[in-house]
Parts: sequence; C-alpha cells; structure tokens
Amino acid sequence: MDKSEFVYVTYIRTTPERLWSALTQPEFTRKFWVDTVQACEWKPGASWKLMAPDGRIADAGEVVEIDPPRKLVLTWQNHLSAEMTAEGFSRMTYLLEPEGGVVKLTLTHTVDRSDSKLIKAVSTGWPHILASLKSLLETGEPLEGTSEWPKGI
Repeated sequence: MDKSEFVYVTYIRTTPERLWSALTQPEFTRKFWVDTVQACEWKPGASWKLMAPDGRIADAGEVVEIDPPRKLVLTWQNHLSAEMTAEGFSRMTYLLEPEGGVVKLTLTHTVDRSDSKLIKAVSTGWPHILASLKSLLETGEPLEGTSEWPKGI
C-alpha cells in the first residue's frame, strides 16, 4: 500500500519527563501549539482531541501506545478540512530518547495513502510547532506566532 510520511528530529536541552509534560499537559501546549488544548486521559484506547481555542475539535483520534516519558502513538484525523478528514486516520508517533544533557525527539506522522494533503500540511506545521516547543523549554519563551490560533481558521 502507498504511504505518505513526515519525520522530524530535534534535540532539546531538557529532561524526558519535562518534555513529556510539555507534549501532553494543557498548561504547556497552549503556549507553543497555537493556544490549543489536548483532551485525553493518556492511556491506551483513550480518545484524544486537539481543541481549538473556540471549542472546535481541530484533530481527533485515539491513544494507540503510551509509555511515559518515552513513547506516544496516536491515531490522528483532521476535522477542520473536509479534504483531509476524507483521508481517514493517520498515525503520529513521538519518541523521546535521552542523550546526555539533551533529549532527542523524533516525530513521525504517516498515513496509508500516497500524496496525502494531511502530510503536506503537517510537514509545514510540525517544524514550527516543535521549534517553538524547543524554544519554550530552553529559554522559557515560545516562538512568536505560535501561541495564538491563526486568524481565519
């Protein structure tokens, strides 16, 4: 079967525990992920929702695998674009690996279809979001433009 995939690797000066909290806890995600909140119980089989500031569900799925503070796998479906919703569920994986005084974060986002509009979209979104996360954890400040929901979406 054809597949579209996006992989992003970054190194963050932090601990796996602090990075895990930043990736999963609302008080962190609001700061670097355009004021969104993840609604989830963070256990296998739990539903997962990425909520826009106005209460709309931006993306949703389910926790497939969770091993704090090492690995998180979610199914993922976009709910803001009819074209991307029609592609069905993708799979997003965070892998956190300590390496000395830093943590290697590998994000992999895949969908079982070629030429995916979702993967094209996340290929531009994830780098900005994760760079802002890195900045927040290392300096205390997210990147400009990543702490507010984009106008018109």
